[in-house]
Amino acid sequence: MLTSLTLGTRGSELALAQATLTKAALESAWPGLRVEQEIIHSTGDLRQDLKLSEFNRDPNPVDKGIFTKELEMALEAGKIHVAVHSLKDVPTELGAGFRIIAVLPRAATEDVLVSKTPGGLEGLPPGAIVATSSVRRARQLQFLRPDLQVEAIRGNVPTRLRKLAEAPHLAALLLARAGLDRLSLSAATSHLSGVALHQEILPISEFLPAASQGAIALEVFGENEALENCLAAINHAPTFQCIQAERHFLHLLKAGCQTPVGLATSLDGDTLRMDARVFSEADPTVPPLTAQAIGSGQFPEQVAAALMANLHPHAAAAE
Repeated sequence: MLTSLTLGTRGSELALAQATLTKAALESAWPGLRVEQEIIHSTGDLRQDLKLSEFNRDPNPVDKGIFTKELEMALEAGKIHVAVHSLKDVPTELGAGFRIIAVLPRAATEDVLVSKTPGGLEGLPPGAIVATSSVRRARQLQFLRPDLQVEAIRGNVPTRLRKLAEAPHLAALLLARAGLDRLSLSAATSHLSGVALHQEILPISEFLPAASQGAIALEVFGENEALENCLAAINHAPTFQCIQAERHFLHLLKAGCQTPVGLATSLDGDTLRMDARVFSEADPTVPPLTAQAIGSGQFPEQVAAALMANLHPHAAAAE
């Protein structure tokens, strides 16, 4: 039995909050276990000068794993035992020896519109500029409101909120509800730098989340039975079934972290339902493909394959 372990985490406020949740879960499941944290700075954190879409450009493409590579290096070197990730940032294809073996209970998966005017998307003035670092959010935003403009934004959640408040030309910002909740920043209306900011939760039926959004993943390297047993005690099985389906769908689609795919998964008893909205990477004007699949939660990869099969007649348009 393990007596101590070290969690690796990025240094942002949200990453630290997620590591704290993991530490609390482990200590609750294993009284007496000493859990330490090691902060590791990722390429994505260090290169704030680049837009997320710019990381995969020559001469040194680093699109895959820009928020996870350094944590995986620490895992492989034995510096940490477990890497704590926002699962939506983890590449679909992991390197040899790396595994996601546990997830915490999933938080809310919706996206939130934070705007200077009330009324959600309908309340935004024509031609308004909305900030987001996500291609998926940008595509869905302009699918619903083609008149809106999108501007890239970087930084952690509090920094993005401050940028919105202090930039006169920005009308709104899109963020994950899970991050706002975990940082205790969810509020119908708040004030920052003297500016009123209104939050509107976007319904999943209209604005599909990213694959694995709201899920905290625990990654390990190599074989360690004692460590695996330790993490198994805090694994949330329903969440794990859902993210297995979602990540397998991305695998079948050959999608990366920046591929514009909206994906909603729900588990009701043993019934697993998946809904997808897939946008063209090359042409923003191409209407998205949509599909739905329902099956047994005991076979999440089969449900994902069925979802992919429903997209298959038009799959070329999504590449």
